[in-house]
Formats: sequence, C-alpha cells, structure tokens
Amino acid sequence: MAWGTMSKCEGGKDAGSVVLERPLKLWSLIIDSVRCGGGVHRPNRKKAEAQKHLGSEKLSELLKQPEWWENEEEVRKKEEALEGLKKVAKKLQQEGSMELVLEGAAEVRRLSKDDPQARTTLALLGVIPPLVALLDAQDPTFQPQIAALYALLNLAIANDANKAAIVKAGALHKMLKLIQSPNGAIAEAVVANFLGLSALDSNKTIIGSSGAISFLVETLKDPDVSCQAKQDSLRALYNLSISPSNVLVMVETDLIPHLLMKLGDMDVSERILSILSNIVSVAQGRKGIRAVADAFPILIDIFNWTDSPGCQEKACYILMVMAHKSYGDRQAMIEAGIVSSLLELTLLGSTLAQKRASRMLECLRVEKGKQISGGSTLVVSAPLSAGGGGGGGGALSTTSSSMDPITNHYHQPNESLEEENDEMMSQEKKAVKQLVQQSLQNNMKRMVKRANLPHDFVPSDHFKSLTSSSTSKSLPF
Repeated sequence: MAWGTMSKCEGGKDAGSVVLERPLKLWSLIIDSVRCGGGVHRPNRKKAEAQKHLGSEKLSELLKQPEWWENEEEVRKKEEALEGLKKVAKKLQQEGSMELVLEGAAEVRRLSKDDPQARTTLALLGVIPPLVALLDAQDPTFQPQIAALYALLNLAIANDANKAAIVKAGALHKMLKLIQSPNGAIAEAVVANFLGLSALDSNKTIIGSSGAISFLVETLKDPDVSCQAKQDSLRALYNLSISPSNVLVMVETDLIPHLLMKLGDMDVSERILSILSNIVSVAQGRKGIRAVADAFPILIDIFNWTDSPGCQEKACYILMVMAHKSYGDRQAMIEAGIVSSLLELTLLGSTLAQKRASRMLECLRVEKGKQISGGSTLVVSAPLSAGGGGGGGGALSTTSSSMDPITNHYHQPNESLEEENDEMMSQEKKAVKQLVQQSLQNNMKRMVKRANLPHDFVPSDHFKSLTSSSTSKSLPF
C-alpha cells in the first residue's frame, strides 16, 4: 500500500513519469524563452505576446505542480516563492522605467546568489534576455551594466543550462564592447563572467573565438588590475586552454612568455604550470614554449626552488612531453643540466614526480645510447661457411672476433673502448654518489629550516658519515 501511494500522483499519473517529464518540459520552456529574447524586434508583436503569455501560463502551472514528496505547507511556500520570482521577472520587462529594471536586476543578483532553485526558476521566467539587453544601456555611470553583469554572474553559478543560455543570448560580444569603457569595475565583472561561462565545455570554443583571450591576457599583464581580477583571468585562461583550438589563439598572443616570466610566484605558479600542461599537448604550443629564450632552464629550475609536489609534477610533465616529441628539445634539456635535477627528483620527489623523472631519465639514456652507436662503425662478420650447403649470405655474427670489411682480416674487439666504457661507468657512479650526498645535505637544511633551528646549525659527525657512505639504495631515512 505504501508503495502504491508513493507511486501515484494527481490524475492517476505515475510519480516516476512526472519526475522524468517535468525536466524535459522545463528545458524546452527555457530554450523558448531565450529564443523569444528581450527587446528584440519581432514582425508580429501581438502574436508573439500571445504566445509568450500562453507559455508563461504553462510554466506557472508546471512550476506549481506538487511533487509526490511535498505536503500542503511546502506546496503553499513554493507557490508564494514562485509569485515573488514572477514579480522580479516583470520588473525587468518594464522597458519604460529604468528604476524598476535596475531594482529587478539587483533582486535577481540577490536571490540567485545562494539559491540553486531560484537560478533555474528565474531563467525559466525569462530574466536572461532582458539582463543581456541591459548591457547595451546608454548610461555614463555604467550602473545598469554593472547590475546586469553581476546578476548574470550569479545566475550562471553551478548551472550549465544558464551558462549556455547566456552565451546564446549574445552576451559575449556585448561584454567585450563594455571593456573599452574607462570604468575598472566593468572589466573585473566581465572577467568574472568569462570565468564562470568558460567552465562549460560547449562555451569554450565560442569564448575563445570571440576575442576574449586577448582581453584576459591583457588583464593578466595590467599592473593596475586587482589581484582578484588577475586570479580570475588566470583561471579563465586555464578553462579555455583545455580546448586545443584555443591554444592556437593563445600562442598568437604573448601569453607564454608572460607565464614563464611569472614562474616563481608561489601564489600563481601551480596555476601557470597547469595552463602550460594544456598548451604543451598541442604542437604549436610546444613550438611557442621552445621559442622563449631560457624556457628549459626556467622549467628545470622549478625542481630546485620549490618543494610543492604539484609544481614539480606539472613541470616534469611539461618537460617529459617536450622531450618525447623532439630530439632538439632533449639536447637543450641536457645542456641545461636536467639530468642532475631529475636524479634528485627520483630520490626526493613525490611518487608521481619520481615516476615521471624516471621515464625522462630512461628517454635521455636511450638517446645517449643512440649517439654512441651512431658514432661507431657497424662491423659485418664473414659467413660461417664459404660455400656450401644452404648457407647463404653474410649475417651478423655473435662471435668474439670480427672481420674488417676493408682489409679482410679478423681482429679482436677494441679493448681500449671497453676500458673507456668502464671509466665512464665509474665516473657516473661517482656523480650519482656525489648527487646523493648533496641531496641528503639539502634535505637536512630544509628540515633544519622547518624546525626553526639556528642557521648556524651544523650536522653531527654521525650524519656526515652516513651521507658520505650512503648510496641511493640505502638512505638514512
């Protein structure tokens, strides 16, 4: 009996069907309301008004329809709230009274700030088109534009349908026109809107092709802009960099040199590296990074000045992708001293950083092996039998002796070459041992610093003996 009661609504309809049908009707109504638009010239105004009135009646009936879990008191409160939101929507449609329109925009901003249901209902009631139209208001104080911008900003919070509807209503180009005004509050409000709207995947390409990227880059570089606006610009650029087509637009600006120059500021470094991690996935993005002077030394130096796992992991990822894709980049990294930094990272980095550093070292080791083999002469051995049987032509021999293809004389392997290789291995072991000792001492200094010990603290002789005798396989901690 309980299940039968819960599964039935008024009119004998199943509760499940109401729950499924209702969102579909709501989304169709919000799309229709955006298509109708506010302040847009329509050839048959009477017919459009009649359709709009009919649509609002259907919407009211749909929104008033009780859910199966609601009691009479909840339904009454719901109807009262709906009537209040309808009054707000009517204020925005009073084209003859700017005072009422501004009052309606302020109420939309207030009501939609912390209420997800109010955002959806207000959008369904058609507040987005008049708010977008308000961006074109001719007012030297810019009060209507600022009110509309912040109302739209709150409507888009955690609401993908509203984000799409705002862009579809033509808000982007109106916002970009507004940034030419001398009012600083306008630019900050536009940046905040771009941040919210760019979170929706379907908006990323539209925003990127609108010219917003150049504006965001200029905002990021402007010394007079507030820190909050810079942070919002950086986050919006990260959202947009997820789309490969936007990376091509970013490369055409001076964003990459600016980002590399700003590395070192701990407030923004990890966000910058996140953007570069998206940029490096595109061939033109890698080209833009390597075109910056000292790009590799800057990225490699991150391993030395920061203990942040996120920064180290992202920097290692950027370098790993570039090393994998380009022989020239591998050579430039080796010349910049990346090997010692990677070795230290395999000892002291996070688990992910250690894995990435190990992969890079393997890549560089293989590259070094190719260089050695490329500089030696490939020796082809004589056939195992001169004539007979089914023997055939020459093959690579696995014997200890080989024949000189010019003199046709056999000779033993070059012992001096083996001695040279042994000497190189010995030098590498010494370098690794020295690096381990240096890493342990650096780690001890960091521990001293974190423990607020005196700067003239000197490690004990026992610790020095440990660091001098330890290897990468047996660390003292």
